[in-house]
Amino acid sequence: MPLLSIIVPVYNEVNTVRQILDKISAIGIDKEIIVVDDGSLDGTDRVLRDIECSNLKVIHHTSNRGKGAAFLTGLANACGEFVIIQDADLEYDPLDYSRLLDVIQKEAVDIALGARFITGCNGLFMHKLGNRALTGMLNFLFNSRLNDYATCYKLARRQTLNGMNLKASGFDIDVEIICSALKKGMRLKEVPVSYYPRTYSAGKKIRWRDGLWAMFYILKFAVTDF
Repeated sequence: MPLLSIIVPVYNEVNTVRQILDKISAIGIDKEIIVVDDGSLDGTDRVLRDIECSNLKVIHHTSNRGKGAAFLTGLANACGEFVIIQDADLEYDPLDYSRLLDVIQKEAVDIALGARFITGCNGLFMHKLGNRALTGMLNFLFNSRLNDYATCYKLARRQTLNGMNLKASGFDIDVEIICSALKKGMRLKEVPVSYYPRTYSAGKKIRWRDGLWAMFYILKFAVTDF
């Protein structure tokens, strides 16, 4: 099976980073795990130093530069034929990797997306409502029919992602990947995945202002040439 590079941007996830890496390690596929600690201040770096894994590479940013910057650092250090983004919390299940890999290898697909809402989910109501509104806006502007543009799980060939000339440094990396792919006429396919949303008290970072920024970036990328 082709090598899968799993890029894990991490910022202040001391309570979950070991658990998610254990889950990833247990998946029986050829893989490399690239963790980019994006300037964590809560002891995440100490946890990462104590983890021993033959296919684990840990890279540290000296300051917090954003999810997009962490992903791009991981991408620059990836060796796999395929690449996927994995959040460092426990909301997404690495068991779904095989479903996404199966789609992109057997079908004429450039990017396989792990859609959370095709079969429904018990997410936070306002987050689900906001995602539906933003996805609807994106679909209208780009003439697409996506169910969940903001999913963490985006699996593509490494050469595909390198060819997109991505620049976003924050959470807008999710918007840039999708908008760039749609503008370039790439083939996207959504695959239902499991989703276990955490609450704000458990460390969820997305806030209402992120939705406003997402709206801004969708509009920006709609009029931008990639």
